[in-house]
Amino acid sequence: MKPVWKQTLFYAALCVSSAMLGVAIYAGFINPIQKTYLEESRKAVLAAEHQLLFSGKMNRLFTSSAPTDFIEAARNSQQAVVFIRSLIHMDETVLGGEARSSETGSGVIVSPDGYIVTNHHVVKDADEVDVMLNDNREYKAQVVGNDPNTDLALLKIEAENLRFLVFGNSDSLQVGEWVMAVGNPFRLQSTVTAGIVSAKGRNINILENQGIESFIQTDAAVNPGNSGGALVNTSGELVGINTAIMTLSGNYEGFSFAVPANLAKKVVNDIKQFGFVQRGWLGVEIENIDDMRARKLQIPEVAGVYIAVVTRNGAAYDAGLKSGDVITRLNGKSIASLPQFMENIGIYRPGDKVSIDYIREGKKATTTATLRNQLNSTDLVAVRKDKSLVELGFELRDLDSYEKSRNKSHGVKVVTVYRSSRVDEARIEPGYIITKANNKVVRTVNDVLDALKSAGSELNLDGFYENYPGEFPYKINLQ
Repeated sequence: MKPVWKQTLFYAALCVSSAMLGVAIYAGFINPIQKTYLEESRKAVLAAEHQLLFSGKMNRLFTSSAPTDFIEAARNSQQAVVFIRSLIHMDETVLGGEARSSETGSGVIVSPDGYIVTNHHVVKDADEVDVMLNDNREYKAQVVGNDPNTDLALLKIEAENLRFLVFGNSDSLQVGEWVMAVGNPFRLQSTVTAGIVSAKGRNINILENQGIESFIQTDAAVNPGNSGGALVNTSGELVGINTAIMTLSGNYEGFSFAVPANLAKKVVNDIKQFGFVQRGWLGVEIENIDDMRARKLQIPEVAGVYIAVVTRNGAAYDAGLKSGDVITRLNGKSIASLPQFMENIGIYRPGDKVSIDYIREGKKATTTATLRNQLNSTDLVAVRKDKSLVELGFELRDLDSYEKSRNKSHGVKVVTVYRSSRVDEARIEPGYIITKANNKVVRTVNDVLDALKSAGSELNLDGFYENYPGEFPYKINLQ
């Protein structure tokens, strides 16, 4: 007996053949008038099909998922991207005038009240920073803070009701997705270029292993002057800060790189809230996994990061991690490489708890680690930029608990000294720990502010530098 499906196929073929034969027989009996009518109808159908195929209507029936244009996203982005000029005062010239140089770049307005994110390398040496909006309004900008580890900086201009870009979720970006680069290459204001995401988690070692490199790679054209500008998705969301190009000529050669928006957002929020980035440390030295190491460690794929060294009494040590372990997931996110690990750990602060999936001797396990700061404490310490301190020329912060324990001392630390300020003239260096102000004990920054309010013509400071013996007294002229 034939299978059911074969019988079904046979009868279906028989029906089709019969129908075709019937049409042929019928056609032989059609009178000339009927035949003419059918031929004209057939011509009309063919004409309609031709019109559909070549009029563009058919194309609309089979649209691709790629955007047909970036008009709306470009319009909004251009208004939120600014031109930045950093002025650097040099030594006096032979003729007695002042020599000045400048650096130009781009920035992105991220709030209506004038906060602007850009690259650290655009403003790092600046004595003055000028910002020009898309409508040609110009402002003097204050450098609120910077983070060389991500090559980002935050500026502030005194303006309101500005057009700004919303941070998008850079984790959701897919390779092949369309993006735009918006900036000011070669001083060409508000230039828009488009491309696709070519890769994620790229490390090109421009920070020389001193920072977090997990770039979004695109083929959108980026040139000198684009630094600090916006990488935008088709919805007009900020998904990255354009930072670098890979080039032999100095100009664009096909690849550009952007700091992911999720990392940039964390840096911006930290600088706004604390004055500098609160970076969480796991207390490990890690390496990438290659095929040979994957087989040796009995892991199923070449992915994850290898723990080479665990810092004693650090976050990883207290969580039970050991040298030789392979971290595969961090708070539920897969970790495939060292850059990806650095990006994901970089969005957390000291004191944050993170879940870590790892493999040890071929067996999977999970633990929870409480991240520390670089001083191995969980403290969040803020930099104080009170007006009176800034006018004198420095920025201060309280010592954290680890520093107090290590130095067996109270006090506040000098974080930044402004060039050509009264503090600079007194020859105070960053890192100086103030223990007394006008002979009064200093435990917090507020103690320095109180001493400053009651001071006369000068402020006398006592303190020390870590790793340098002895006390260092200073006098700051207040007149």
